Amino acid sequence: MTTFPWLLTMIAVPAVGAAAVAALPRGRESLARQLALGVSLLVLLLAVLATIAFDAGGERFQLTTSVSWIPDFGVDFALGVDGIALVMLLLIGVLVPVVVVASWREEATGRRSMRAFWAWLLLLESMMVGVFAATDVFLFYVFFEAMLVPMYFLIGSFGGPRRQYAAVKFFLYSLVGGLVMLAAVIGLYVVSANELGEGTFAFDALRQIEIDPGVQKLLFLGFFVAFAIKAPLVPFHTWLPDSGAEAPIGGAVLLVGVLDKVGTFGFIRYCLPLFPDASRDLAPYVLVLAVAGVLYAALLAMGQSDMKRLVSYTSIAHFGFIALGIFAFTTEATTGAVLYMVNHGIATGLLFLVVGMLIARGGSRLVGDYGGVAAQAPLLAGVFLIAGLASLALPGTNSFVSEFLVLIGSFPTRPVATVLATVGIVLAALYVLLVYQRTMHGPARGVLLEPAPETTAPATGGGGATAATATLEAPAAAPARLRVRDLSRRELAVAAPMVALIIALGVYPQPLIALIEPAVAATMSDVGADPAGVSPEAPVEGTD
Repeated sequence: MTTFPWLLTMIAVPAVGAAAVAALPRGRESLARQLALGVSLLVLLLAVLATIAFDAGGERFQLTTSVSWIPDFGVDFALGVDGIALVMLLLIGVLVPVVVVASWREEATGRRSMRAFWAWLLLLESMMVGVFAATDVFLFYVFFEAMLVPMYFLIGSFGGPRRQYAAVKFFLYSLVGGLVMLAAVIGLYVVSANELGEGTFAFDALRQIEIDPGVQKLLFLGFFVAFAIKAPLVPFHTWLPDSGAEAPIGGAVLLVGVLDKVGTFGFIRYCLPLFPDASRDLAPYVLVLAVAGVLYAALLAMGQSDMKRLVSYTSIAHFGFIALGIFAFTTEATTGAVLYMVNHGIATGLLFLVVGMLIARGGSRLVGDYGGVAAQAPLLAGVFLIAGLASLALPGTNSFVSEFLVLIGSFPTRPVATVLATVGIVLAALYVLLVYQRTMHGPARGVLLEPAPETTAPATGGGGATAATATLEAPAAAPARLRVRDLSRRELAVAAPMVALIIALGVYPQPLIALIEPAVAATMSDVGADPAGVSPEAPVEGTD
């Protein structure tokens, strides 16, 4: 019986939508955004229906589609999802409509066309679905590189004052990482040809191959560099603060909410199953980078004056936790890491959106330009607080469950790294609560103050004095406060589903865990971990 091609449809619908939006004549901006919203909601519906069709207790990869693409090189347009990829598709399905509605009032300025914005956004959605759904390594690489193009134009055409610099930096970092991975992909093809007699890029075939441990390390490093840049792990992270700060808010939400997850997804999907020996041997070094990222990024976040850079640095710290969970090699920790990928996209996505709403009111990204917002905009302050508390993983919010699973699952095998990473929780509380206190409470500051009124001295005549006027500042009168409007209905429509997900997944995360855990258990089997998650070849820290 032929099954409906869910994944192929999820790739095709936004791609066709992007072409339709781009083909609209000038002046049809309203129709363009309506079409973008309709297409993104259709993709969300398809993701939900695909989840219903997915059997969590069934085969590892489901909803598969495979068409011969380049037969001479064994390349197929092969799609399929396990529970890990499926929850990422659900995240894409949720975030893109939210971004569309959040960007609804954006207007074209100068040479910027909002039709182009919506077209690039839909094309990016298509590429993001493809990168998580690909089960052919070469196809994965194609989507991995192709999704750089729409994000480059979203940043470079619609971002902040330094958008060109940020866009080029983002593109070059990702491109270099992708080229390193391409060399590893070619090496993997050569190895498969030597082992099987015929080269292949099929994931299921490649993970059955016994690769020499030395060759494994080289191939692992090729994939790892690309994924570490994308994630990003310290010291490969320097592109993210610039890109996150200069990207338009909608682009920043997808950048940290989805695109960066391709790196950590790649660790789980490709590095661990294809190169298990190298993964175990090099895991201690990866953990050093993970813990360094948690602590270093948290400290830098505390010192940021730019709110968008601050949120970008918090993401780097969170990715350190995710990498810790992945390379602890326990089912519990890796399940927590995958859940963290979803929850981070929701919590940090909302945090970016609220920062964008605040910037739209004050016209400044600087923390010091705000104060006392909560007194005039309590709903905005409340959503900011919920997003911040989810970011620091307060119990009852979605991030707490995933962070708890990572820590409790990592401690049996990686106790030193786990204890050091726990310090990052304290630092997260500091940088989140400090920025909230400075912007939402206290007296109004900076852009929230009316300019001091001016008075004009009366003209004087006679006695040789000119009849000119002199402008004098009003004496010592405190400037009046500007009125900060609270959330509009559109902004409430943006924030409400995100807040609902933060609370719902904080209270009851089991539906996602049920999808994720079987795929994680299969990955742990590939990497050689026993049911408790302890690999016999990789001793626990502190033992001989």
